[in-house]
Amino acid sequence: MSNNSVTLVGNLVDDPELRFTPSGVAMAKIRFAVSRRYQDRNNEWQEETSFFGGTCWRDMAENVAESLQKGMRVIVTGRLEQRSWETQDGDKRSIIEVRIDDLGPSVRWATASVTRTPRKNTGGDWTPPDTPPSPVARTDFGPDEAPF
Repeated sequence: MSNNSVTLVGNLVDDPELRFTPSGVAMAKIRFAVSRRYQDRNNEWQEETSFFGGTCWRDMAENVAESLQKGMRVIVTGRLEQRSWETQDGDKRSIIEVRIDDLGPSVRWATASVTRTPRKNTGGDWTPPDTPPSPVARTDFGPDEAPF
């Protein structure tokens, strides 16, 4: 297990965004909010919310895009990674995100139904399941948004 490991529980603030690399590898980006509620010194309730972004790849990315939607409470495990890039105007930007190792719905206040996807077989007899096509990848991202 890595020394850089996090587990976060929060609510998705957007639907997962599914994209594909030029070589066809699926990648899903998620954004979620983690809230902390506590009593201050005056015994008044306070709430702080932090927003996080995360990325998952390959089959998990496609499963996330098909299974999860905005508002769902999720449990995210992974590791923190920092990315840096330069905008078209030459400004340097960086962001810390979660490189997701596992992600699922929280069943604390909800129920979930799990459907196992068939494993891909390296033998020649596997046929893909009849599934609807994946959502179309987004191509219009803003100047301050990191390209994947």
